[in-house]
Amino acid sequence: MAADTMTYDNPFAHTAAGELGVNRDTMLQNELLLRTELGKPKRRGIIIPAGITYGRPNEMRGGGSSEALHGWPTISSSTLPFKRKENSAQRDFMALNKAAVSAGLVTANAQFEFRATHDVRRKTQSGDGQRNRTRRMPPSMVFGISTRPSTPIFDLLEHKYQDKWLQERRKLELAKRQEENKQKRSPGQVYETRATLLRTYQNPVNPEPLWQMPKFTKEAKPSLQTFRSGRARTIAYSAFESDKISRKGNLGHGTYESAKN
Repeated sequence: MAADTMTYDNPFAHTAAGELGVNRDTMLQNELLLRTELGKPKRRGIIIPAGITYGRPNEMRGGGSSEALHGWPTISSSTLPFKRKENSAQRDFMALNKAAVSAGLVTANAQFEFRATHDVRRKTQSGDGQRNRTRRMPPSMVFGISTRPSTPIFDLLEHKYQDKWLQERRKLELAKRQEENKQKRSPGQVYETRATLLRTYQNPVNPEPLWQMPKFTKEAKPSLQTFRSGRARTIAYSAFESDKISRKGNLGHGTYESAKN
């Protein structure tokens, strides 16, 4: 039983080498050499010093009516396990470059040495200067969804909504007619009457024929007559006018086209 107790208390019993061989403290920090224990989670080789507890401390409150009247319990900033991060000012490289050039330093090594011996920080905006953007609600303000009003049954039975819609349509039509009348009866505009239209009307006159030399109007005759007589010419032209309806082309000299519905 003594041997079993020693084996249970020995931390090297759950390593790859076991209790045999040389036991080094670094073996307890190597996760690959550790073995899982029965009924316990696997160890990661991290040794926790004595007296250290992880987590956030709980603020003990006795309770009672006095604390209940003070309001809901809140977490104070002193109990938080972290500190507020302060914004550190960044280096102003533009000001450093300007100062280095003013001092006559233009090479890279000279500017590197100048930055090592001089330091210029950018201005940071303090938290006190920021405006408080908290929205203040009036004391009489109520949150939530407003209650839906009851349905007016009497208005539905009396068709009041229909009458209201008809009245609005009539008002729109009357307003439209008034606008049209205003456009028609514009002041200063002269309207044309039948007398004024007849006064300005001009009777159509046949255009005069083009001027020709007298010798061509009387003595000039065609040198070739393809028709035997004037009657034959009239019959030929009438046949052409009736036949060009079914032919293609602007002048009716093309091929025949099929009938169209």
